Amino acid sequence: MKVFIATIGTRGDVQPHIALAEGLHRAGHTVTVCTSTRYASLVTARGLGYGRLSDDLIALVETSAGREAIAAAGGAIPRIGALVTMIGRSLEIQRDLFRDGWAAAKEADPDVVIYHPKMAIALHYAERLGIPAVIAPLFPIFLPTAAYPTLGFPCLHLGKWLTPVYHRFSHRLVLTVVSAVSRWMFASWRRAHGLPAQPRGTGLVHRDCGTRVPFLHGWSSHVAPDPPDWPNHHVKTTGYWFLDRAEAWAPPPALEAFLADGAPPVYVGFGSMASQRPEQATRLVLEALSRARLRAVLASGWGGLRAPDLPPSVYLLRQAPHDWLFPRVAAVVHHGGAGTTAAGLRAGRPTVTCPFFGDQPFWGRRVHALGAGPRPIPQQHLTAERLARALRAATAHPALAAHATALGRKIRRESGVAAAVGFIERHLGY
Repeated sequence: MKVFIATIGTRGDVQPHIALAEGLHRAGHTVTVCTSTRYASLVTARGLGYGRLSDDLIALVETSAGREAIAAAGGAIPRIGALVTMIGRSLEIQRDLFRDGWAAAKEADPDVVIYHPKMAIALHYAERLGIPAVIAPLFPIFLPTAAYPTLGFPCLHLGKWLTPVYHRFSHRLVLTVVSAVSRWMFASWRRAHGLPAQPRGTGLVHRDCGTRVPFLHGWSSHVAPDPPDWPNHHVKTTGYWFLDRAEAWAPPPALEAFLADGAPPVYVGFGSMASQRPEQATRLVLEALSRARLRAVLASGWGGLRAPDLPPSVYLLRQAPHDWLFPRVAAVVHHGGAGTTAAGLRAGRPTVTCPFFGDQPFWGRRVHALGAGPRPIPQQHLTAERLARALRAATAHPALAAHATALGRKIRRESGVAAAVGFIERHLGY
């Protein structure tokens, strides 16, 4: 079987799909991963085919306008204009991505298309090629439920009867709006490639004939169980898709020496969520660490955390594989992205989330509800005192440690990639 996997976004959006591709490859299938150029070597190093997508969309996030837009999305209303501007620019880039992705899909000549929701155009590639498609989200999306609101909506307690109504309404509203926008975005591509106009209500998770696209969920049901009102006949939650480090990787000697020179530190890093004021954010983190009297590994990454002078109790790290580093720390502090949350919980470490937007508040709430971390601190409310309080709870509260340890054992017993490969093969009759 030839498989075409389309994904785009930050590393957390791409890496799990590469893990899935590697599992399919080990099972004897030919796999092409279509993603932005910055991840090309990560794909090819695993022996997988690579389909090129422009890196322009991700590069946009790294610009000053992109940083400002992220701040706006996190709740800074005076800068909402920056968010609107970036959306407009991203729409222009999207059209180039549609062209790149279609060229890669034609070259791969696949039997099935698997796509991240951010590459929903890939469903239309499948329509044009006359082959099945599977949507593979890394967070709950496009499946209405009464259990919780959709991403981006606040959790409101409106009473026994109104709360579930509000939850389902939030999902339906977003699905309706996104479906309408996607029909508009994909219309010219469909016309240019001989496809008819989409019927209303199709194009994201329904094919033109009205049949549902199967959902393949890349997270653990121990962390986010399927709500009882999801249609379980076409939804499969497999467990996380972990892409572990290459065997040749070795830690920097200075990092090993730092870890050995005292009590286990905490990990602090905000991943791809670049701060507009990285020096200010770093000072806040350092003050919180000082108040909590903790050592730390501070990950710069895209988050831009940096400082000219650091105390001996803090080690500044560009990046390191989470599956190596997290078992060696006392707790993890991050933005609540799906991938980093999964890695911290898999290691059995208490987690402090400081979410910006999107799926991050959802994962922060799940961590707290499971007793594996303190209540999340939204970035717009983050202060040194609040972070210090959360750090003290994560590193000194026995119940949090016990819950995190137990959850880590459950996650490590899962084989999410193998379950996903089995689902795909059964769906296609292999």
